[in-house]
Amino acid sequence: MSAALPAPHRAPGRARRRARFLPRDGLTWFGAACAALFCLLAVLGPLLAGDPNAAGPDVLAAPSAAHPFGTDQLGRDLLARTAAGTRVSLTVSLAAVALGLLAALPLGVLAGHHGGRFLDDLIMRVLEIVQALPMFVLAMFVIGLSGTETAHLGPIPVTMTAKVVLLLGAAFVPYFARVARAETMAETGQEYVAALRVVGVPRMRILFGEVLPNIAPAVVVQAFLAMALAVFAEGGLGFLGLGVQLPQATLGNLTGGGTGYLPAGVWWYSVLPGAVMLAGILGFNLIGDALSDTLGGRGATHVEKR
Repeated sequence: MSAALPAPHRAPGRARRRARFLPRDGLTWFGAACAALFCLLAVLGPLLAGDPNAAGPDVLAAPSAAHPFGTDQLGRDLLARTAAGTRVSLTVSLAAVALGLLAALPLGVLAGHHGGRFLDDLIMRVLEIVQALPMFVLAMFVIGLSGTETAHLGPIPVTMTAKVVLLLGAAFVPYFARVARAETMAETGQEYVAALRVVGVPRMRILFGEVLPNIAPAVVVQAFLAMALAVFAEGGLGFLGLGVQLPQATLGNLTGGGTGYLPAGVWWYSVLPGAVMLAGILGFNLIGDALSDTLGGRGATHVEKR
């Protein structure tokens, strides 16, 4: 008769903490509200606010009932353009974080499993090279070589949006991999992992069927913090003209394009899209902090704003 498989280890109380997670202070509720409004504007705003590229007779009109965010120099509704820009920001951020996780988790788990050995050293040294390149310097270098127009890798077109996703995703890989590695090294030292090896469970099944689900909470914390940075980075690239290009509205190019009108008193052009971007950054960051506190500080290594 074959031996029964030992039950996977679970830290005492972890499941209960996850099950009863609710914001317990005003700051966390504020962050959750900011993130929710940001996501709602991204999902529903473009459907409700109309065509973001439709010009009108009201040029640089202040916020009103007809145009809650005012209009730009071409009479385009800034609420519609801000909603479209928020959708771009959320789409780029989600795609970049997902790409970073897909690339980093296998690397981090394997490095943690082989901690201190050749494979661990190889993976981490390569990731350190990537991490040594500041995000905006890397972006300027890549975009300087490829331009802001659609590039082609053989028959595959690479749009400016795809370039930003790839750049941000690559920049996130070292951070996610470090968290996954540290958590894997801690988890593989647990008794249930040794017991699974004794009864002959394949190594890959242990790592990706048992260890990976146990390190997921720490990775989720890091993902929320990375979402905040991705919104900031996408907006910063757009502000500098290195992100998604006009006439496609983004929060960054709206904020940057409106700064020239501030001396004339046209504050809404840059301030309101900038406030929406700030809401997304604050919201995701505060949710990540709250999750980290709930999980006892696991995954609390913040992504540096480089």
